[in-house]
Amino acid sequence: MRNSRNFVLVATAVAAMLAAGCGKPSSPAIDPVQLGMFAPLPDSFPPKADALTEEKIGLGRMLYYDTRLSKNQTLSCNSCHLLNNYGVDGHPTSDGHKGRKGDRNSPTVYNAAGHFVQFWDGRAADVEEQAKGPVMNPVEMAMPGEKQVLAVLNSMPEYVAAFRKAFPEDKNPVTYDNMGRAIGAFERKLVTPSRWDRFLQGNQTALTDEEKAGFNAFLAAGCQTCHSGALLGGHMYQKLGLVKPYPDASDPGRAKVTNSDADKMIFKVPALRNIEKTGPYFHSGKVPALEQAVAEMSDYQLGKPLSPADAKRIVAFLRTLTGDVPADYVKEPALPKSTVRTPKPDPTD
Repeated sequence: MRNSRNFVLVATAVAAMLAAGCGKPSSPAIDPVQLGMFAPLPDSFPPKADALTEEKIGLGRMLYYDTRLSKNQTLSCNSCHLLNNYGVDGHPTSDGHKGRKGDRNSPTVYNAAGHFVQFWDGRAADVEEQAKGPVMNPVEMAMPGEKQVLAVLNSMPEYVAAFRKAFPEDKNPVTYDNMGRAIGAFERKLVTPSRWDRFLQGNQTALTDEEKAGFNAFLAAGCQTCHSGALLGGHMYQKLGLVKPYPDASDPGRAKVTNSDADKMIFKVPALRNIEKTGPYFHSGKVPALEQAVAEMSDYQLGKPLSPADAKRIVAFLRTLTGDVPADYVKEPALPKSTVRTPKPDPTD
C-alpha cells in the first residue's frame, strides 16, 4: 500500500510539472564560443576600389538578363544562374552554345561576391572578372571576342546612355571591362539572409531544437574546419579527398590553372548558404542529394563516417541557411530594344 501511495504522489508531482512546463526537455545547448567562428551576412559585398551606385547596379541587372550577349542570342547569365531558383539551373553541368555542356557544375551567384576568389578553381579574383569569362567562353555564351560584344552594346542608344550614367568619369564608357564592373555591381547585392542570421543576432527561437542539435552535430563532425564565417565557406582552397582519396579524380581542380601537381584535386571550398536549394553537388554535379554530400564530405575530408541519423541532423541545420531571395531586386528589367545595327543571332559553331 505504501509503495502504491508513493507512486501516486510521484505521478501527481510529475503531472503537475508537465502541466507547468517544467518537464519539457531542455533545448540543446550551443556553446557561444563556437558561434564566434560565424557571422551574420552583410547587406552587400562592396568592391574594394569601386563605388556601388544605382546606375551601375541598374545597368548590371539589364546585362545579367540580356541574351544578346551570347553568340546565338539564346543565353544570358540568368540561363545558368537563375535568380528565381537560388542562382542555379539545377543541372549537373549547364547547357551552353548549341547545347554544349560545361565540365563543372554552375555554382550559385547568391552571396558569391563574398567569396575570396571565383570559379571552382579560383581563376577569377572577383565577380567583376568572373562576369567577363562565360561571355567569350566557346562552350558557354561563345561570343568570338570583345569587338562583337561591344558591337551589340553600341548598337542600342539606351545601353550607351546607361553606360555613360554608370561610368561618367570614362571618356569611352562602353567597354568590356565596364560590362564586367556593372554585372559585378549588381551581383554584390545578391544577399540572402536566413533564420541562421536571426539566430546569430540573438533570436534564440529562430532555430528549432532539431536544428540546434544539427548544428552541434555539424561541429562534432568537424565541418566548421572549412565551413565557417558569414558564408560558411567560400574563403579557402582545400584538397578534395584530404584524408581519404576521392574516387573520382578526373578533374585536376586548381592544377588546371596553375599546371602544378601540388594543386591537383584542389578546389575552392563552396559556401553553404542556400545549400538545400543549390544541388546537385560538388564541382562535378554528380551528387544529387544533400545527405549524401554531407556523408561523403565527412568521410573523405574528415575521416569520420557519419551515421544516416547524424547526416540527417546536419542537414536539418543546413536548411536554416536557406535565405530569402530578394524578389524585387532581381525582377527582370525591361531591356533596351534592338536596332537595325544590332547584330543578328549566329547559330554557327
